[in-house]
Amino acid sequence: MLNRDIEAAWRYHNGTKLSWHIVNNVSHLLDWSNKPIPFKIYPHLEGQELPGDLLSSGVPALAGTPVRVEPGVPTRLDLARLLYFAAGITRRGVFPQGQIYFRAAACTGALYHIEIYLVCGDLPDLPAGVYHFGPHDFALRRLREGDYRGVLVEASGDGPAISGAPVVMVTTSVYWRNSWKSQARAYRHAYWDSGTILANLLAVGAAVRVPLKVVTAFVDRPVNRLLGLDDQQEAALQLVPVGLDHRGAIPPPPEVAPLDLEVTAYSSREVAYPATSEMHTASSLHSVREVRELWGNPPPLGDPQPQGNLFPLEPTPEAELPTDPIEAVILRRGSSRRFRRAPITYRQLSTVVDQATRDMPADFLHGPGGRPRAEAVTGLTQLYLIVQDVEGLPPGSYVYDQKRGSLEQLKVGNFREQAGYLGLQQALAADASVDAFFLTDLAAVLERYGNRGYRMAQLEAGIRGGWAYLGSYAQGLGASGLTFFDDDVTEFFSPHARGKSVMFFVGLGHPRGRQRQPG
Repeated sequence: MLNRDIEAAWRYHNGTKLSWHIVNNVSHLLDWSNKPIPFKIYPHLEGQELPGDLLSSGVPALAGTPVRVEPGVPTRLDLARLLYFAAGITRRGVFPQGQIYFRAAACTGALYHIEIYLVCGDLPDLPAGVYHFGPHDFALRRLREGDYRGVLVEASGDGPAISGAPVVMVTTSVYWRNSWKSQARAYRHAYWDSGTILANLLAVGAAVRVPLKVVTAFVDRPVNRLLGLDDQQEAALQLVPVGLDHRGAIPPPPEVAPLDLEVTAYSSREVAYPATSEMHTASSLHSVREVRELWGNPPPLGDPQPQGNLFPLEPTPEAELPTDPIEAVILRRGSSRRFRRAPITYRQLSTVVDQATRDMPADFLHGPGGRPRAEAVTGLTQLYLIVQDVEGLPPGSYVYDQKRGSLEQLKVGNFREQAGYLGLQQALAADASVDAFFLTDLAAVLERYGNRGYRMAQLEAGIRGGWAYLGSYAQGLGASGLTFFDDDVTEFFSPHARGKSVMFFVGLGHPRGRQRQPG
């Protein structure tokens, strides 16, 4: 089984690491005349416009008490709300390189290579079919007529989350739209960027009481075939069941005939990066048995005795939390391009950490039923911090000890210069009040899940990074995702982080200036 040949994941991961030598000695000139368009467009399919009257849920982004989700069948309005606040265009701007579209979730390079499809049965106001979501005109286009959910039920091993879902969203990545800039590293970005979208989706779904779950284990080929994808160019990443309705069994799907639909070219020419498609092939699943083996039972993160001082988190009390609704926070979210060197409070940092590390409804953590195990499930990633300017917390490096609800101090000192270096020598990383890195024990993850675990760890980090964005903006702060020198980050946080791999990096602090930047 290719998925269990984990040398493939190591080859890809090590082959796409960044170092000072690579960044400063390997040139990759951007051909602006060949920049891909940021949308998938079916020129001969008529769009069904989604409702635009998206009223606020009224639920604060930092709701202290989780809102209880409710079984039910989503309407077109529910779907419009979820799609808009996860991946919709929230604003347009004009830059020297042309028009820029500001989207609801952060994306590497503002290249927006993640697509969303819907597979649904008959809804009260939407016929059964396979649909593509077009952010450019906020419309759905039906690619297939009929109820094809059975394809996803079978591909996902008959898990109850998919079997009981009136609608399933499918995220994909169009590799070229990101590799134009990021080359083979774009496969990492597929999971970072779908992760920030899912962070928004899960937050809004909770606010409007719609059950959602992230399903990462499925047989790849039938899903890609259903959507009419060539997985060397665009491939399915996750399934997200939306709603819950066990009143009727999902019927067997119609025959899945090949789709022959014209798609507008993204660029005049595309450059293939074989490492991307090789990694996807190596992490693909081919049988239901493989799928079911990957449900739940994540490897333990380890529980070493703390060696440094512990600083218990002090999240803002619920009565004092900002009351801005989640939708308003998403609309004002952007990627900060400059931070001013000013302190944030320990309460603010504690609240962000608490938000970013909360439980995640994902099949690789909780299995098909979606219920946590009796013991706490911490996830596949661990949060490391470089603290530069936080009131009540000495500058230095820290790791979040989730079991003890505390930050453990690793090193004491001012590390602004080192932080700037680790963030590809960018002032943004040096100026942030806090730099947050999500690391994973990749060896343990790959041993448990095979190559598929690489997708899972990258995705989890992307979702947690997306929640850090929302936690920051909800408190009037800013955030920005950054890339990094892989091995240097691990070395900086060692010996505690020895053997771990960096999955995601986001800087937090006070944004400088008022201009919102895409990303």
